[in-house]
Amino acid sequence: MVKRWYAGHPLVWLLSPLAILFWLISAFRRFLFSTGLKKVYRGRAKVIVVGNISVGGNGKTPVVLALAQYYREKGVRVGILSRGYGGKSSYYPRQVTANDDASEVGDEPRLLAIRSQVPVVIDPIRRRGADYLSSDLNCDLIICDDGLQHYALARDVEVVVMDERLTGSGFLIPMGPLREGHWRLATVDAIVHNRADNTLPDLTAGQTPQYLMKLVAGELCSVTNPTEQAELTSLRSKNITAMAGIGAPERFFSQLKSMGLNLSSTLPFPDHHQFTADDIPSGVVLMTEKDAVKLSDIAHSDCWYLPVSASIDKKFFTQIDNKLVNAGLTMTP
Repeated sequence: MVKRWYAGHPLVWLLSPLAILFWLISAFRRFLFSTGLKKVYRGRAKVIVVGNISVGGNGKTPVVLALAQYYREKGVRVGILSRGYGGKSSYYPRQVTANDDASEVGDEPRLLAIRSQVPVVIDPIRRRGADYLSSDLNCDLIICDDGLQHYALARDVEVVVMDERLTGSGFLIPMGPLREGHWRLATVDAIVHNRADNTLPDLTAGQTPQYLMKLVAGELCSVTNPTEQAELTSLRSKNITAMAGIGAPERFFSQLKSMGLNLSSTLPFPDHHQFTADDIPSGVVLMTEKDAVKLSDIAHSDCWYLPVSASIDKKFFTQIDNKLVNAGLTMTP
């Protein structure tokens, strides 16, 4: 049903009055910020927003990690800011550590804290979280995981991440998947495409630079003991159940199949699904790293996750460098 909604099933027209209302509210809100009637927070640190114009997971986390690693290696004091979706923390702003429970801080923030080696802060009020990263943690660059439509936080660079679904039906919420219209793509600094093929769709008639991202798989890691690794070849003769609670589970399943693995069954779950032990089948189970951070306490010994890293054209980073330098960020060559 979700696929039909995303593609624009005729029944979505029943939701057109709500979509019009959503458009009016969104447009009025943008007007308030653009005219200064609502205050925009701009702190000392420069800000990169990595977001999208559609709902659902499109692959932002690998892009955030790639940017964090790139600028950390350039000697920049980097921090990551997230809303902490799915978490139920008792206080904000909150710095996330690898030992935090994903149920409190959210699955993606905990994953970012484990992988990035930079401060990760969650706060549903992003300007407050940005101020904490800048003032208390002395970050010079903040990478905001999502928040493209959070205009209360000023930004120096905007990056949109899209998968093969692109803009779907092109309808706004709740008729379709769009948070903002297609026009928004022409106003951002770069579009990164997370897709299996090598095609690069031109969505803005050349107005916005676009780049392909490839997800490079690492070695399989045990969910219960991440220091224990296994080679893919050791599983190619086994029947495997793949499970994923991400925005597009089919993409993960297709990736595993393309790597020569025999999937006896696949278990798709909603994005940010709160797993229980009953969700995990017996036998060899493969999952995403995002799911694994929530399952280490309830997984069995034959559960494995596949870490991935983003590979993006160097021209993408050069473009972001130029924007940040022009904005006043200092970094080592």
